[in-house]
Amino acid sequence: MKCLIIAAGKGSRLRQRGDSKPLVPILGIPLIERVIRDAMEAGADEFYVVIGYQGERVRLFLERLAERLAIRITPLVNDDWENDNGLSVLKAREHLREPFLLLMADHLFEPSVVRSLTTLTLTEDEIALVVDSNTCNPLVDMGDVTRVKMEDGKIHDIGKGLADFNGFDTGVFLCSPGIFKALEQTKGPGDSSLSAAVRILAAKGHAKAIPTSGFWIDVDDPAAFQKAEQALLRRLRDKPNDGPVARYLNRPLSVRISRYLVHRDVTPNQISLFSFLCSLLAAGLFMLDGYITLLLGGVLAQFGSIIDGCDGEVARLKYQSSDFGGWFDAVLDRYADAFLLFGLTWHLLAEQTNGWILFVGFMAVIGSFMLSYTADKYDNLMRERIRAGGKAGLRIGRDVRVFLIFLGAAANMVLPVLVLIAVVMNVETLRRVKMALDG
Repeated sequence: MKCLIIAAGKGSRLRQRGDSKPLVPILGIPLIERVIRDAMEAGADEFYVVIGYQGERVRLFLERLAERLAIRITPLVNDDWENDNGLSVLKAREHLREPFLLLMADHLFEPSVVRSLTTLTLTEDEIALVVDSNTCNPLVDMGDVTRVKMEDGKIHDIGKGLADFNGFDTGVFLCSPGIFKALEQTKGPGDSSLSAAVRILAAKGHAKAIPTSGFWIDVDDPAAFQKAEQALLRRLRDKPNDGPVARYLNRPLSVRISRYLVHRDVTPNQISLFSFLCSLLAAGLFMLDGYITLLLGGVLAQFGSIIDGCDGEVARLKYQSSDFGGWFDAVLDRYADAFLLFGLTWHLLAEQTNGWILFVGFMAVIGSFMLSYTADKYDNLMRERIRAGGKAGLRIGRDVRVFLIFLGAAANMVLPVLVLIAVVMNVETLRRVKMALDG
């Protein structure tokens, strides 16, 4: 599906973040790139971007972005960029003759917000606007947002000064070429904005309202910029596969670290490797004599577990997720677990040679591997249970295992913790197998 993006304005209120608003980076990625990437995920495959202020800089960036993403991006120049945004939309009139997505370069959104439009069918003169039905949305600037009055799936009125409203304009549209006819009617003195064209179509019953409660935000000033950063980081914590330690301890810390890492030239795979090296060094410390090295090893193992969350977070924030990256991280995690548990077993055997200790260490390693091996099947079963209206059970995974290792090392209670890991990991594996059989 074709997509038109308005990126012509000056954005003076965000000037402290950069001279060109579309190129202002948020968590390491320019605004216009975030909009394009999320639109691609929603189904857009060809882009037209209306540029104006500092247009040459934006054009050069889009040219490089098109090469990186292997997509077609066509810049359209609006020399009259200081006037209403409806004039920018009109610049695409000769290029778009079928329904197209219309987005704003400074409106961030989750792909599902746009995806809700891609299956709609419009008549020749219709448009559809995604309307935020949450009128208490804390991300909305009530002094600047465009308000919408909708009834029975239709827009009745739209404007910044509406007193009677039940939604907000997200800036996410699906438009037929009829939008250009409506914009032509607004040209001249007065209001030639996109909202004015929507009012014309709404008066004819040709403006659909598509309610949403998904994430979106208009990044228009420093306050909105801060809200957008916080919202993007907050969304990283909503990973359904997180166990209790990851959710309440590791993730809040890893997100803070990722906020720093996204501004550095570091890749998710490098972060995965660093996390593994932390675990490897921790295992080496376990194998040395003395409580201090045992404690340091436990702290380093837990630190590596926290860093292990950063690779996926940075990948999501910088759009660097890949099948290889997920697989590479999983392989290193398995090696890390084996080394950590081997290090604890070595620590005990150095004090007392005992076949029981060797057996417990072996069962801890096997239980950890089998728990990881059954994770995908278990997570799929949990997702099905949630969809059916049930509740997800407690997820025991690597976060719990490494945290137990840390506690055992800190409390100098290695054998009890090793026994606990061996029992819990194997019992949980058997429980998952039973769930799959009952499935």
